[in-house]
Amino acid sequence: MVVVGAGIIGCAVAYELARRGARVQVIDRREVGQGATQASAGVLAPYLEAHERPLVELGARSLALYDEFVAGVVEDSGAAVQYVRSGTLEVADGAASFARLQAKGRAYGAAGVPVEVLAGAALREAEPRLAEHIAGGLLVHPHGFVGATDLAGALQRAAAAHGVTFVTATAVARVSRQGGELSVETGGDVIACERVVLAAGSWTGQVEVDGGETIPVRPVRGQLLHLGWPARTLSRVVWAAHCYLVPWTDGTVLAGATIEDVGFEERVTVTGVRQLLEMAQAIIPGVGEAWFREARVGLRPATPDELPVVGPSTRLPGLVYATGHYRNGILLAPLTAALVADLVLDGKDDPALEIMVPSRFGDS
Repeated sequence: MVVVGAGIIGCAVAYELARRGARVQVIDRREVGQGATQASAGVLAPYLEAHERPLVELGARSLALYDEFVAGVVEDSGAAVQYVRSGTLEVADGAASFARLQAKGRAYGAAGVPVEVLAGAALREAEPRLAEHIAGGLLVHPHGFVGATDLAGALQRAAAAHGVTFVTATAVARVSRQGGELSVETGGDVIACERVVLAAGSWTGQVEVDGGETIPVRPVRGQLLHLGWPARTLSRVVWAAHCYLVPWTDGTVLAGATIEDVGFEERVTVTGVRQLLEMAQAIIPGVGEAWFREARVGLRPATPDELPVVGPSTRLPGLVYATGHYRNGILLAPLTAALVADLVLDGKDDPALEIMVPSRFGDS
């Protein structure tokens, strides 16, 4: 079996397949985790996407798998993975936006999600360094974050422990059927296999699929800053309308992220860095005391409806898609891996696949 793509989704799928006994080879044009994954802040927060109900449901289901998922990866890899479930605080900068947060809090509370609406002294006690103009916040207790690059590296080691081989610096050009098998064509080789999982992220459309149309996945650039701080600044992820801040356990902070529809232009820009700093300073005025550790950039794979594409090809039997996760690849990795493994190995057609079915974009 071949998995095309060594980002967080491809690695999670390969690990789950191999853990259940499949022989798997992963192929990618880059090293493991060096696409969108390395520019992800790893926020695990499905209830921040309240306006996209299918995505909330998928994310909540995947979040429920995360404790066991990380524990298994750590055990099988022997690697450390930064994983914190201290909640998220979504903040509002005015009365109208705070009223919307309060309404969201009531809705989630009625649905059984552990949340708190904070204002005044309670808000300042939770996060003392917030800007004075922040009117209130919604604390969602089950949320958290994971070190995306930590997780990708651990997944590679865990998958390898189960026999997965990784071939990098090799682009897949075409997937076709030759007789009773699928053929995966690279620049210098042809690999025959029974099944292919296409998890190539933003590069999905650059893999020719015999007899099918290209899945409409486009790259959306995201820039992210890794900042050092002289003192511990935040207790948890803080999320505002156009920016989020993620406090790592070493005292540094990730500030992200831009959303830029610029095609395959993968560069950190002056404009992007300035925007991130301005937005971060609007939440935490003390950001001016920080120093640069790193600036990152990645191309996130978006679909027209911003939902992933997971499920079997309608035109090429044996091909399964696992792509288009946009800003939620880290969050949805455990669920995607389980759904693909259930489908490929057990023939189980989970109802969640109806939401993400490739055929919603035509024959593919």
